[in-house]
Amino acid sequence: MKVSELAQAGGVTAETVRYYTRKGLLRPRRDPHNGYQLYEEGALGRLRFIYCFRTLGFSLSEIKDILSQAEQGSSPCPKARDILAGQLPRVYLHIQALQALAEWVDQALKPSVSCLASVHVTISDEHRQ
Repeated sequence: MKVSELAQAGGVTAETVRYYTRKGLLRPRRDPHNGYQLYEEGALGRLRFIYCFRTLGFSLSEIKDILSQAEQGSSPCPKARDILAGQLPRVYLHIQALQALAEWVDQALKPSVSCLASVHVTISDEHRQ
């Protein structure tokens, strides 16, 4: 697969695929005829793994460590569990923030003059020169 094909199949941009390649998370081979980077079928699963773990808050360094352990034949599960345990409080905070935002949106959608007035004032104050 070419960069653009992998990106499309993985639901990311071509630049994301190139970035992960530069960071050593994806390892394409070069087509000797045209120099294009070509990715094997397994690269799509790897890309999805990287994307999923980035969404969970793992750093690229942590993901690279996990992938390296898996490539060496040792189970990366204990390391992944440790990292996930550290991320869990942040996930709960994110959920709370999203719930608060959802409640605010719910209130903003109600036909309430005070709610819309406060939104208007906030927006107006931010855009005054």
